[in-house]
Amino acid sequence: MPKAVVRSMLYIPGNNPGMIQQAPVFGADSILLDLEDAVALSEKDAARHLVCGFLRTLDFGDMLVTVRVNGADTPFFAEDLRRVVPCRPDAIRLPKCSSPEDVRAAEALLAEIEAQHGMEPGTVKIHAMLETARGIAEAGAVATCSPRVTALTLGGQDLTADMGVEKTREGDELFVARSLVALAARAAGIDAFDTIWADVNDNEGLLEETRRVVGLGFTGKAAIHPGQISWIHRAFVPDAKKVAAAERIAHAAAAAEREGRGVVSVDGRMVDAPVVRRARHTLDMARLAELEVE
Repeated sequence: MPKAVVRSMLYIPGNNPGMIQQAPVFGADSILLDLEDAVALSEKDAARHLVCGFLRTLDFGDMLVTVRVNGADTPFFAEDLRRVVPCRPDAIRLPKCSSPEDVRAAEALLAEIEAQHGMEPGTVKIHAMLETARGIAEAGAVATCSPRVTALTLGGQDLTADMGVEKTREGDELFVARSLVALAARAAGIDAFDTIWADVNDNEGLLEETRRVVGLGFTGKAAIHPGQISWIHRAFVPDAKKVAAAERIAHAAAAAEREGRGVVSVDGRMVDAPVVRRARHTLDMARLAELEVE
């Protein structure tokens, strides 16, 4: 069963058997087997065959396993789904998703393939990749158009190209898009995954950016190199003061529940249900970090 918390999603080219085979030891919460941008046109069929073979035979443990298929505007899309879906990945990443109609078209084909192979309807989920201005504008509609959609993910490189702006280290040009994606995902109760950090030699920059997007409400971030995973995870570790405050809130809330009280007071201040949920999430992140250190 996949992890409940997915902070990191490692891209692995679908034509790289060595990396796929080592995926369980990299430490990522999730992997994304890529059939799209990472694979040359001449290798699409071979990569699809390789990915399907590993999906059938390799034990990925508790990692969430997603496959990024080629876009619906390519000749590879339908065959990607027809071959990959029966291998039962947890989800497919749908690139260039610009509207609910894009999701519904993919959903219809997924349902057809699942039925053909005797699979439970809705077995394979959809991660909608928003990488155009229209996609960002439609983020709320995409997030809620189908129960198969369990995550929104931001494609920063393609979005900046679509906007005609430069992708900078500071990322100011993505602030509005990130905010809209995070808000839409949170409102729909699904995950929000941030775009990659392209400079694999600048881990301090990766850490800084990941902390910023965590502050915006993103639940995870994509990685393009195994060395980025621990830095992404570090950005989700709450500091000691926040953990101590969260422990006080969680203990007070538990005591109030046992005593049948609806009001919780901590450090002389009243706290409500959302604050209690946030405190418990903080403690979950702290415990997860402790487990990784042990």
